[in-house]
Amino acid sequence: MLKAAGLILNEENLNAVKCAEKASVILRRHQILTFNPQTEDCTEKPDLIITFGGDGTLLIGARYAMKYDIPLLGINLGTVGFLTEEDPEHLEEAITAIIENRYHVEKRSLLHVTNTNTGDSFYALNDAVITRGGYARLIRVDATVDKKEYGTFTADGIIVATPTGSTGYSLSAGGPIVEPGMNCMIITPVCPHSMQHCPCIVSEKSDICLLLKPEREQTAELQIDGQNMGSLSTGDEIHVTGTERKISLIRLHPYDFFGLVRRKLSEWGL
Repeated sequence: MLKAAGLILNEENLNAVKCAEKASVILRRHQILTFNPQTEDCTEKPDLIITFGGDGTLLIGARYAMKYDIPLLGINLGTVGFLTEEDPEHLEEAITAIIENRYHVEKRSLLHVTNTNTGDSFYALNDAVITRGGYARLIRVDATVDKKEYGTFTADGIIVATPTGSTGYSLSAGGPIVEPGMNCMIITPVCPHSMQHCPCIVSEKSDICLLLKPEREQTAELQIDGQNMGSLSTGDEIHVTGTERKISLIRLHPYDFFGLVRRKLSEWGL
């Protein structure tokens, strides 16, 4: 039984604010507590997370869905919306369907990312990125897969993406589109200073190691799903692998991935 819902929104988007307020009214009408876990403390554990914005807002909501191990629904008020499920025009129908258990859950793979220098670890729904960020120099990164040399990249950065993240930053950097049900990871260099480096797809069981080469002093940033998780320096290692842990996306309609790709990427291009 649904008792509480966490509402995550892009507060700079007036439409998102209005939509979240409307959702709160509908949910409270059914005696369901609502709160924003980003800004409000609540003793009640939410039973689901609803986001109001684009895919970036959904990725923020995903952190809370992973924290509480609960499903996630995205209401699309963004530009592309690969991950979001419903339009705001159908908000009340969507909430009613959830309350009445008329939905199914789609499991999506996650990355497990570890900074061996600090011991910090993270989960990513879309991608883990080592990037030069605001630093002027290109970074040099050694990449190995299961301790076997893959290559040394002199580049703006390097992305390790899930199939879910294949339509995000990885795609913009020249990576392939991968169907979300695949059990794999995508390694995509960002603007490599070479004509020989190309993206690579590896098993999600692989251990990808990204090492900031110690041959010179350099700094970089680690980003998880678009959020900066701290600075890296010469000799730091980031390990990325798949995990049995999954995230649950609420689906109210049949999911046509390739139709979505055709429609959304064409709209984006226009």
